[in-house]
Amino acid sequence: MGVGRWGDGPDDEPDIEALFAGRGTSNTQAGMGAASTGSSDSDGPAAAPAPSAAHTSNDAHNPCVRCGACCASFRVDFARDELQSEGGRVPDGLAQPITRFMMRLQGTDHARPRCAALSGTVGVDARCGIYEWRPSPCREFGARANQGQGDDACAQARRRHGLPPL
Repeated sequence: MGVGRWGDGPDDEPDIEALFAGRGTSNTQAGMGAASTGSSDSDGPAAAPAPSAAHTSNDAHNPCVRCGACCASFRVDFARDELQSEGGRVPDGLAQPITRFMMRLQGTDHARPRCAALSGTVGVDARCGIYEWRPSPCREFGARANQGQGDDACAQARRRHGLPPL
């Protein structure tokens, strides 16, 4: 599914504003290194609208979308074709290459992962800054989340943060 394990290490949290500032520019400016977006336009690819922290009205009462424990517990790996520059939805500035075909969300590769798109306090009021554009592992995580029910992986992530299962 693209998630890894959680361990001990630095609590570095990338600056989400700086990562989004790189949208519509080269990946070097967005924090991706020397690769380019592949666009021949001088201005780079068209920037998508800024993500909204608000979710649907059903999500407002769903404890899953306010928790964030999974976002601060696992690695998130996904296919390169999910990047905006490749025709997908995930902002290029939030991903780093791990192979020719696979990417990883920034912040999730630390010994103590925390996705760069996560804001707020885990278990209290955390929000995904790219909820509408999150990669497939995030979309697939917690199949019963829309019902406010966790699964084994959710319970494991919540336990790591001292939270009871959903």
